[in-house]
Amino acid sequence: MPSAFGWVDFVEEDRRKMLDVIHLFRERNTRDELGIGTIRDAFSDYLFPGTTSVQTRVRYMLFVPWIYERLEWKRVPSAQIAQKARNAETYLISSLLKTESAEGVIGSEAGKGLKRLPSNIYWSGLKAWGILFFDGSQEEYHRSLDKFYALQSPRSRYAHEIDEEYHDTRIRPNWHPGLPHPPKGFPDNATLTLRKEDAAYLKERVLTKHGDSLLSELLRRGDTCKTDFPWEHPIVSSLSGNLRDNLEQVRNFSEVMHGAAILYNLLLSREIKKEEWVNRYEGMISKWKEKIDSRKADLDAWYKKIDEFWRSPALSETLIPIPTKHFVDSWISFTLSSPGIHKLSDDPQVATTLMEREVALKRNRARLANHRPRELWQGQSGIHQLEYRWSVASGFVDDIVKGLHHGKAAA
Repeated sequence: MPSAFGWVDFVEEDRRKMLDVIHLFRERNTRDELGIGTIRDAFSDYLFPGTTSVQTRVRYMLFVPWIYERLEWKRVPSAQIAQKARNAETYLISSLLKTESAEGVIGSEAGKGLKRLPSNIYWSGLKAWGILFFDGSQEEYHRSLDKFYALQSPRSRYAHEIDEEYHDTRIRPNWHPGLPHPPKGFPDNATLTLRKEDAAYLKERVLTKHGDSLLSELLRRGDTCKTDFPWEHPIVSSLSGNLRDNLEQVRNFSEVMHGAAILYNLLLSREIKKEEWVNRYEGMISKWKEKIDSRKADLDAWYKKIDEFWRSPALSETLIPIPTKHFVDSWISFTLSSPGIHKLSDDPQVATTLMEREVALKRNRARLANHRPRELWQGQSGIHQLEYRWSVASGFVDDIVKGLHHGKAAA
């Protein structure tokens, strides 16, 4: 019988987060087998506000408001808005696939059967960047529109289509009034490439709302250098002290905790007695130990001031579960204290700590403690090093910088 889980759907923001979690379970490089996702996400939000790991291209930050503003101009009632928006978003898929490769197009495979629409994926980001003014969930926005129309004048921003301007001051608009107008013929001619005015607008939104973030710094300097991790970017050495210090914190956490993910996979491989997998993960553990050894002095200094890590700005307003904090502290101690890293992969206490952590998170689905889940394991779980949505954020930066330098102005 296949496993399943559910939740009581009281709060839309919680529902959206759960959908993100479900998506992450499908992505081999983002699984959180040892329950450190709250820390990962807090740092991700701090460095790259408005992003999520399930986003693709930044122009969806414009596609979604363009679709909804047009529906608002048509005064689509609350009872119909969800279906009308869905129709428009699924039509956008086919339009994009005429001009783009499937990569980056949300719903390129599912088409009209797409379960999670771009508007839901980007909703929180639109609010974070100040493009969406409505302070509520997508469903609450839908329900609010009948009242919004009643308070609003007959025209909206889309009145430009009949040579009029929208100057209603009686009610706050749902969408930022500086939003660029969509290209003529949208969505039939839609592409993922930003025009100059699109790129300038998105850059302005990020700098205005999150001027002290790493995302803003990258946009401010217009550097699209490709690296595997944010701390490898050449911009780091010239960052302000606070941002540079936080990047050092996330680097240390990422590199040290990567060993826990590798060892988890190694222990499972040993239990299954799959020699090929054991050899693979023993090799990965060896390389990880070399990396930690090469940074031992910096990591030791970090460990001595580990309380500063827990007090860092990204974590100061995040509720980190006490068991998560204890597990992280234990792993860092195993890694950096005597006898330390060189006996770690064969230390029974370390193996017990990982097993107990998994059991606390998964109960009878814990692979290290239960035979049946272990039998179903396919040889890799959550093995990739934390990069804090860097792949998404750097792609956003690349799109915006290219738009500023090479994008075409509106016709």
